[in-house]
Amino acid sequence: MDRDSYSYTLKLPRERIAVLIGPKGRVKQELEEATHAKFSIDSVEGDVTLTGSDTLGLFIAREVIRAIGRGFNPEVAKLLLKADYVFELISLVEYSGKSKNHLERIKGRIIGSEGKSRRVIEELTETYITVYGKTVGIIGLAANVSVARRAIESLIAGSMHATVYRWLEKQRRVLGAP
Repeated sequence: MDRDSYSYTLKLPRERIAVLIGPKGRVKQELEEATHAKFSIDSVEGDVTLTGSDTLGLFIAREVIRAIGRGFNPEVAKLLLKADYVFELISLVEYSGKSKNHLERIKGRIIGSEGKSRRVIEELTETYITVYGKTVGIIGLAANVSVARRAIESLIAGSMHATVYRWLEKQRRVLGAP
């Protein structure tokens, strides 16, 4: 590795490695080209090492890979290649205590019956949300991600869904969306 080369190593769930690589390696190849980074993937351990000299490209590649690792479809994760999109991760561990049942209940409140709650938050904030493992991931424009995060945190805190939806509709008008 030369002097002007940098690297990151990330750990991905093994079941998400195939998603990162994509059919015939296409997702990996597209991301390498878009970010000017080289990916080295250990599919047994789940380690992904990124190397390159473009620090911004490496940072963006890392964010896209983290998003894929947290359950996002690669097409949605690639939105992070655009300058105004951000990825935010909420750890549910800090909210759930030690109980697995409590974690499942929190995830259920965020997802809602047949995915309704998650879908409503996505539509009202124009974001993409995934609930994967012990995390909730959000991708969208920075202001919208912030609003979606507050809505999710309100649900976690026990607010009624209808109250959160009304607040989201008000925020949508404030942000100037129709």
